[in-house]
Amino acid sequence: MDFQLSDDQRALRAGVRELLAGRFGRDRMRAALDDGTGVDRALWRELGEAGFFALRLPEAEGGVGLGLPEAVLLFEEAGRSLLPGPLIATHLAAGPVKGAAQGETVVAVLDPGQPVAHLGEADALLVLGPGNGPRESGAAPADVTPVRDAATPVRSMDPFTPLWRVADPVEAGEPLPGGGRLRDEGALLAAAEQLGSAARTTEMAVQHAGEREQFGSPIGSFQAVKHLCAGMLVRAELARCAVYAAAVTADPVEIAGAKLLADDAAVRNARDCLQVHGGMGFTWEADVHLHLKRAWLRSGQWLTAAAAEEVLAGDLC
Repeated sequence: MDFQLSDDQRALRAGVRELLAGRFGRDRMRAALDDGTGVDRALWRELGEAGFFALRLPEAEGGVGLGLPEAVLLFEEAGRSLLPGPLIATHLAAGPVKGAAQGETVVAVLDPGQPVAHLGEADALLVLGPGNGPRESGAAPADVTPVRDAATPVRSMDPFTPLWRVADPVEAGEPLPGGGRLRDEGALLAAAEQLGSAARTTEMAVQHAGEREQFGSPIGSFQAVKHLCAGMLVRAELARCAVYAAAVTADPVEIAGAKLLADDAAVRNARDCLQVHGGMGFTWEADVHLHLKRAWLRSGQWLTAAAAEEVLAGDLC
């Protein structure tokens, strides 16, 4: 079996990277950070026009007609660029929720017991079932207005991701067709975002190690720094193999393993990238802390480490 990307997949990835570089490059990302901008509605609609949300809808329903492997490539690029907003929930709701596929509707996700991201900016809400593992829950839409009115804003570690605490039970509508697999798919797409972040922080560390000099030599020539960068690359590529394989099989157990590996790669690579950058890595002006904070936050979304470990342990019995 050939796991190399096809020419079409490479072109898709390159096109999304070019789009995000033009619409959410570093200058615009830092401007959004300084301004406290949440979801950029114009960019959201542009993503909809590019097929980001409708990627897996059948062509007969106005979609692109592609599959999970292609979706993983898109969300990997979103993770690289730190693109904010409830991308995964809107992507999963495309079709059942009016306007989601076109980027006209922003869809947030409510996972029982977890804070809700971007609730204040959401037009619709996707409510996951009570299960903690990907095999145990369906999903259903809900009216976002009463939920938002009863919710309380809470402090978020990620400045791009406002969080809200929902204490009261939420009355959801009819379960979505195929809703039982949405947590699986959401976990896989979150793993893809983590993979993109892990790869990006590896590139940032290597670039800095080649440019920064101490004692007349680039710090990348020092063995300790080489080991840090090599470890980052190994973690990122191991996570890539797991995420790409899970995208092909869509197996819940493989998705759980991929989420574990991708979460670990994103968090540890961001920490090692900060270490390579030294004192400047701790500053607000550097982007390293943004990747670390987002990686920490995503590791608790869709499928936690504890839940993923239970899925893997259950498969051994």
